[in-house]
Formats: sequence, structure tokens, C-alpha cells
Amino acid sequence: MHETLSKITNRISRIILIVGVLGMSNASAETKPAIVIHGGAGTITRASLTDEKESSIRAALKSSVQAGYQALLDGASSTEAVAAAINVMEDSPLFNAGKGAVFNADGKNEMDASIMEGAGLNAGAVASVTHIRNPIDLALKVMTDSEHVMLMGEGAEEFARQQGFEMEDPAYFRTDFRWQQLQRIKAKEAAKQQVTTDDQHDQWFSTVGAVALDQQGNLAAGTSTGGTSNKRWGRVGDSPIIGAGTYANNNSCAVSATGHGEFFIRYVVAYNICNRVELGTPLAEAAETVVNDILVKAKGEGGIIAMDAAGNIATPFNSEGMYRASIDTDGNMSISIYREEGEPEGALIGNVEH
Repeated sequence: MHETLSKITNRISRIILIVGVLGMSNASAETKPAIVIHGGAGTITRASLTDEKESSIRAALKSSVQAGYQALLDGASSTEAVAAAINVMEDSPLFNAGKGAVFNADGKNEMDASIMEGAGLNAGAVASVTHIRNPIDLALKVMTDSEHVMLMGEGAEEFARQQGFEMEDPAYFRTDFRWQQLQRIKAKEAAKQQVTTDDQHDQWFSTVGAVALDQQGNLAAGTSTGGTSNKRWGRVGDSPIIGAGTYANNNSCAVSATGHGEFFIRYVVAYNICNRVELGTPLAEAAETVVNDILVKAKGEGGIIAMDAAGNIATPFNSEGMYRASIDTDGNMSISIYREEGEPEGALIGNVEH
């Protein structure tokens, strides 16, 4: 009798174990993917964009968000999807990353990027690279194939060569729009004129980024940029700095930022938002507090994209506009440039010097 009861108990235990495993597998498989991207924030108005330019930018944003979302549907990890979405913008001359990167004061293109996954808090970043076509791919390689988090300059490019990356000729990154942008800024400096937001075409932070939630329920965030036009002395902004321009944690949220980098570093913007979420603040409220309260008081212009583990999306900005697009957990796509009806006016419109 005792032996029979023992066998029954063992069978029940095995059944419970199997059901539990299947239940966990089904829960994981039921996670609906989502993605949100940005192409920069700043002085972006309808008056500063021609219909043709706006159409091109919207098309590029659509291609980017669809590339990332398709990767998620195909079973890719959130980090892979983030890289896929950012690659599209890095390959476009319309954004300040990769192909469209701005020039520094010496007439060179110096690029930064970072990526982070929320499951294990692993991250990778590169700064001041000059020959890498897709810096976000190198940042991902730093995360997956090195023991480090950030590599910079010649060392980062030597690592890239060892990993099989091709070195692009500097001519690849040269675009007339960015070159003329540099010349306008230098002309103002030569005339001892202050470079401000008066020059509509120059004053926007066209950093690119993406945040994704994959089918396994894991979050990731990534950011890529050419920095600021006419930058000097090896200046590096927030984009490659984990916690400032990029952060991801499955226990809270994932964030990619775009804006006046020095402020985003000082206020640890990406981590600041995620920390508030982890402590119980809803994503939208946490993001709004940091972007439109803390940063506004500090006169730090810009915006962020964020997503929590439930797939909720937030895209606050305190400037006139932000290039952004998303596909939510229900598959609904949204593409925006300007402030939507009902959204509050940007607190820092025209108030920040760059």
C-alpha cells in the first residue's frame, strides 16, 4: 500500500513539474513583441522641412521600425532587433549616425554607439570611431565578444578589425549637407557670432536609437550618433554612456535618449527613468518627470524613447519636435515628427544654445 501511494505521489509530482515547465514556456511564447525608435529631437518645425524632406524622413523611420519589428516576429532577440532598426538609420544620410554623421572641428566624422540588454544587464559601447559603417554593430560585438563595456578610438577599431569588420574610407561618411552645416557654424565663429537655435537647419540632435521587447519578454536599448557638429578635443556625449544615453533592465524599462548630451550625462537620464519605474512609478510618469521637469529646470533640451516589460511606450520630449516611430504589442504602427494634438508645448523651444 505504501509503495503504491509512493508511486502515485511520484507521478503527480512529475505531472506538476511538466505542467509548470509547459506553462512557463507558453508564457514566454505569448509575449507580444514591440519596438519604438527615434531619429533625434530638437528644433524641428514644419517650416524647417520641405514636403519632400519630410516625406523622406517618414519613409526612413518607417523602414527602420519595420526592420526591427520584422526581426522580432522572426524570433530575433531584442538586441538584434535594436541593431537591425538602427542599421537602417545609420545607412541613411538623413540622420546624424553612420552615413549621415556630422563633422567635428577638424572636418572628420567621429561616431559613438551603445547597446544594452535587460535580461542580464550586459552592455557594449564604442566612442570616437571613424571608419565603422555601423557603429551599433561594433557596440553589440563589444558586448558579446569581449569582457569590456566600452572601447574607444583606435583601440575600438583594432578590435573591429580582429572581429572581421571592414574599415570604411572617410569619403563614405561625407555628405554635402553635413559639410555645409560645419561651414556655417565655423563662419559664425569667425565672425564672433554666437551659435544658437536661430539656425533652424543646424540645431537638432539627430542621434538615432531604438528600444525593443522580444518574444522572450526581454528588453533592449541602443543609441548611435555622430555627436555634435564642430565638436572639439575628442568630445563624447551621452550616447555611448550606459545609464545616460542608453539603459535597459527587464525589472524596469529600456531607454534611448537624444538631446544635449552633457545634461543627459549629468542627470543620468536613461537610468534615472528606469530607476523610478523599478521603484513603482508608471513608465509615462517617470519619463515625463525626467524629461519635462528635471531636464527643463536644468535647461537640458531633448527627448527619450522608453518601453517597459509590459510593452508600454513613452516618447516625451521638451523641444519642438522629435523624429519617432513605433509598433506596439498589437501591431499598430505610429510615425511622428512634430508635437501631436493635445501634447503640451515644448518647454525649451528656442531657449537652449548649442
